[in-house]
Amino acid sequence: MCQNNGPRLRRGLYAMISLENPQLKILSRRALLEFVLVGFVFSLALLFYVIPINLTQSSPAVLVQNAVVPPKKEQIVYGLPVRLKIPKINVDTTLEYVGLTPGGAVGVPKSPTSAAWFNLGARPGERGSAVITGHYGYWLNGKVGVFTNLYKLRKGDKIYVKDEKGVTATFVVREFRTYDSKANASGVFVSTDGKAHLNLITCEGIWNKISKSYPRRLVVFTDKE
Repeated sequence: MCQNNGPRLRRGLYAMISLENPQLKILSRRALLEFVLVGFVFSLALLFYVIPINLTQSSPAVLVQNAVVPPKKEQIVYGLPVRLKIPKINVDTTLEYVGLTPGGAVGVPKSPTSAAWFNLGARPGERGSAVITGHYGYWLNGKVGVFTNLYKLRKGDKIYVKDEKGVTATFVVREFRTYDSKANASGVFVSTDGKAHLNLITCEGIWNKISKSYPRRLVVFTDKE
């Protein structure tokens, strides 16, 4: 009753294997090709990702290395002013230091032949408006006020201030203004343009024996050269 199907079964299996071999080969080649393509695409993606990062990271160093950095302009720190020279009117004098009087006015030098720097403001050469005052007119003792001939200056004339360190700042006359003795002249002491100025103040007019003062103030405005 039982049949020996062994040889027939084996032949059938061999036949199935022999028929499927070409398909297996095609599938294997296709899988290999797909694998290679995926690997190639991944490699390209990785390459384009890494290169920009490296360029970005290295760019700042390259820019800094090749950049032309202009030299910083050395800032001069001026000391206390000690001497004033105005060649045009033959002024060469030492400087006293003054502040405000009890009445709120700017102080004046003790000696008629000396000038005085207002020490509550900028130093000559620094940014802002430095102020130097000086006497005007002829005194009873025969001395002449140091700024008596200040009115003879002209635009473009030069003024020199030497500090305690031996550094000299040069200023060029820009303009003249006359103020009444009671006028508000606060603008003489301030500056907002970020530059260095020097303003010289003296009296002007005829001496009033009653008030013991002159009626006007002459201010010479100068700019640092």
